[in-house]
Amino acid sequence: MDNTEYLQLLARQYPSIGDVATELINLKAILNLPKGTEHFLTDIHGEYEAFSHHLRTASGVMMFKVNDIFGYSLSEHDKKMLAILISYPEERLKIVREEGRNQKDWYQVTIHRLITICKVLTSKYTRSKVRKSLPGDFSYILDELLHMEISQLNREDYYHQIINTVIELERADNFIIAICKVMQQLAVDRLHIIGDIYDRGPYPHKVMDHLMAHHDVDIQWGNHDVLWMGAAIGHPVMVATAIRIALRYANLECLEEGYGINLLPLGQLAMEVYHDDPCTEFLPRLTGNEEFYAEKDKLLIARMHKAISVIQFKLEGQLIKRRPEFSMDDRDCLSRIDYAKGLFKTAKGHVELTSNHFPTIDPKDPLKLTKDEQAVIDRLTFYFSNSEKLQKHVRFFYTNGSLYLTCNGNLLIHGCIVLDDHGQYQNLAINGKNYSGQALLDKFDELVRKAQYTRNINDADWLWYLWTGPKSPMFAKHKMATFERYFLKDKALHKEVLNPYFQLRGHEEICQKILDDFGLDPKNGHIISGHTPVKEIKGESPIKANGRLLVIDGGLSRPYQVTTGIGGYTLIYNSWGLRLVSHKPFSSTEQVIKEGVEINSAIRVLKKTHRKRVMDTDAGRNISKEINRLNLLLDAYRNGKIPESNIS
Repeated sequence: MDNTEYLQLLARQYPSIGDVATELINLKAILNLPKGTEHFLTDIHGEYEAFSHHLRTASGVMMFKVNDIFGYSLSEHDKKMLAILISYPEERLKIVREEGRNQKDWYQVTIHRLITICKVLTSKYTRSKVRKSLPGDFSYILDELLHMEISQLNREDYYHQIINTVIELERADNFIIAICKVMQQLAVDRLHIIGDIYDRGPYPHKVMDHLMAHHDVDIQWGNHDVLWMGAAIGHPVMVATAIRIALRYANLECLEEGYGINLLPLGQLAMEVYHDDPCTEFLPRLTGNEEFYAEKDKLLIARMHKAISVIQFKLEGQLIKRRPEFSMDDRDCLSRIDYAKGLFKTAKGHVELTSNHFPTIDPKDPLKLTKDEQAVIDRLTFYFSNSEKLQKHVRFFYTNGSLYLTCNGNLLIHGCIVLDDHGQYQNLAINGKNYSGQALLDKFDELVRKAQYTRNINDADWLWYLWTGPKSPMFAKHKMATFERYFLKDKALHKEVLNPYFQLRGHEEICQKILDDFGLDPKNGHIISGHTPVKEIKGESPIKANGRLLVIDGGLSRPYQVTTGIGGYTLIYNSWGLRLVSHKPFSSTEQVIKEGVEINSAIRVLKKTHRKRVMDTDAGRNISKEINRLNLLLDAYRNGKIPESNIS
């Protein structure tokens, strides 16, 4: 399309000089607004309460704003309660009513304070953007209050009367809830989730519902996410694996209530086949919810856990034989067992199994499913591929997600860039062609999307490779030692060796090379990732390579908090620079609402800059391109090359 044809199409949207001029004024003004605040979270692993708290409080930003605005004019207690009201309006209002305060006075003072805070939060946005965030019932009232000064001539009585009438009509609670929701939304302009929403924690489905309601979010897929994406396609190995992990952590609510996955067929198989097996290795890992499970319940879960694990190992062996190009023969574990002697073959010889009770395995054909096992996995696969809610959540992964993202000078990726020991990109052959570095990530992104479209099991095999393959940028280890941890006593065989990237990522020149290869500024950009929990309790820092790499998995997932010593990180990138907030382990929503307990334990200013504006962002660069196009159209109108069609 030549320039004239393009401008003629653009003229349909802006049919006159006046229309073009109005849009140019608007866009040039937007470029000079402060950069919106970005928040980065990773490795949520189903911990919905803590995740929700971070979003509601903007990871502590609400408390900072309240402190900045009211300083010493309010007591510490009043500021804390105001911040919690903003984050949990419905819950705090209920407590206020129960305390029996002077309702009118409290409402008047509180609404004035909330409007003051909201004015500060909305000051960095256009009035149009703020209007779009306002709830329908109160959009006009809030628009008036947010863009008016109390001291404005002839407007003071008008301002106060709006608030008084809201209170008199018993709409104050609804109004407070509405303005608090607006503040929650506008405190974070864009949310980045850098992988692993699923597994370990109990409520990934609730996390997904929350994300789908968010105004601006993107997701960089983690290996646990791609596992569920493959399961949703109906890939039997990934279905079995997702269920196995859920049983390992006794997260049955996500399966049964969240996605309608009926585990009864698996339970029946487990009780028939393993009725006399204590399944000690398969007892669930319970973190803080032990009192909810009787011993018989734990035993049933353990037997189901073993039943699905054996099915998984059989299916994995079949897949590995079917896909020799994956070079994963060593992960066909069932074929390496001497069932008569109870020994497992390793590279250094045979080792003893913890258990040799495999009633469904034929030693002559160890990978063959029994008739009952086949019936169970067929039924479970049907449930996954036909779960309406799961399919909805997975579609969101495809529309709002990707394997990696470059955004405002930063590279966002869950795991790693696959390197060799010398820091060079490792090649992986896919369909006869070698890929490495960014090209490998792009190819995997393509394969994931193709599998969703075709829903072909062979195409979905690549999702399984991303979950566990030795050259997967998501998994990033030489093997997944699941079988060894269940069945081998020698803990040395449990070790999973990370890709050399994790040894080399502390070198600034390595990170700069990666940033440069992805088209980013190697001196000012950052690689932001998760996947490997930062052992802060042992002195490990999330800041590596002289600040070029930020690892922000701090243990939002409860099972990792013993390792990390904290309850997760939030990276905040606002107009003034980068800040890393570390959190104490989350207690409970009830405690926060009643006591205003803060979970922020430390704030590190990673990088201070001159105040960035929209013109300094990717969005700003796109706006600048649009301004250039509009200037061309304006010249075309003025030179008579294109006639105006809407002249009044």
